[in-house]
Amino acid sequence: MLLYRSRIALAQTTSILGDVERNVTRHVEIAERALSQKADAVIFPELSLSGYTVRDLNFECAVNRDSEVLKPLRTLSKKISIIAGAVEADDRGAVYNTALLFENGDVRHIHRKVYPPTYGIFEERRYFTSGRAAAVFNSERLGSIGLLVCEDLWHPSLPYIEAMSGAQLIITIAASPTRLDSGEDAVHSSTPEIYTINREHHAAYARLLGCYIAFVNRVGVEDGVNFWGGSEVVGPSGETISRAKFFDEDLIVVDIDPSYVRQARQLSRHFLDEDPLLTRHLLSKMLGTEEKRIED
Repeated sequence: MLLYRSRIALAQTTSILGDVERNVTRHVEIAERALSQKADAVIFPELSLSGYTVRDLNFECAVNRDSEVLKPLRTLSKKISIIAGAVEADDRGAVYNTALLFENGDVRHIHRKVYPPTYGIFEERRYFTSGRAAAVFNSERLGSIGLLVCEDLWHPSLPYIEAMSGAQLIITIAASPTRLDSGEDAVHSSTPEIYTINREHHAAYARLLGCYIAFVNRVGVEDGVNFWGGSEVVGPSGETISRAKFFDEDLIVVDIDPSYVRQARQLSRHFLDEDPLLTRHLLSKMLGTEEKRIED
């Protein structure tokens, strides 16, 4: 399935730590705003349904696709696709930092964060199990999309795999902090340096993979951690199409045009000429599990 011409809303929000029910109510309100602007989908940040610094609250905040607390989102998804971040529990009781895609009355797709970081101020591996997949989903409203969660986008293998699997829009939900001061000092700061780093990062992926990159970051101060926002959609030639505010809640709506993906890939053929079988062969050789290369 190809990418569809569609309209996506990036909901740059804060969360109420540990209160899934109140966060669901807020998601519904914002999703209805996006729907009033004729959006086909609305995308919320990482762990938007629980707050980021859940720590030992993770089991109390954990949901699954059938949780009653998520019913309002499942219901509204009959009108608009919703992507939200949640603490998700599997049948064994393990919990994951997960992106949930609600569509047509159900949770249609999940992406469990593959690389929960534990360095610097991060301590996610203490509380979350790592996901083991990066699958492309064929959304009925958006077409071929890939989902990632924050740190996953810093590992080139995952966006590469999703793009090679057919994703023409890669959506990353994030809770990216900054070292700037919190509160009023942060609000009045100039463009955070971390945005410049991320901006270059998004543009490089968009150009190299010839696809749209949608990055949805949260805002607010939580347990001493300040989140900087700056959510954006980057086009397949690396240009920023639209960017949200820094440090404040925002809702931006962006039109996605699949013809720009085709144009970018045809003008610069590196993605079309990419050879995944060669990549597999070289990785197998590096890992000592070399396989005979399959020739056309």
